[in-house]
Amino acid sequence: MNIQIFGKQKCFDTQKAERWFKERRIPYQLVRLDKYPMSRGEFDSVCRALGGLDALIDTGARDIASLQYLALEEDKIEKLLDNPRLMRTPVVRNGRLATVGYCPDTWAGWQ
Repeated sequence: MNIQIFGKQKCFDTQKAERWFKERRIPYQLVRLDKYPMSRGEFDSVCRALGGLDALIDTGARDIASLQYLALEEDKIEKLLDNPRLMRTPVVRNGRLATVGYCPDTWAGWQ
């Protein structure tokens, strides 16, 4: 398995995901979105695995109004890549598979 966890520093679910993988001694790579945003290729891969862009949008984010009024999907993608605080976390990738949020049942199936 090649696990990547994309998360925010103070995100409780990101911390829970890290703990879940640590407890099972599954190696993972943690990527802090505030320091190292996702590349466009990673973002597109995650969107395909999740079934679309809407799964990645954090509707409870403070700056969500800046995203809601964008009509084109391409503009929304650029805004999410520029401002990762608008993204739901953690985004956990295992090759072409991905989840968003805390999903231990899905991760257990990856083993």
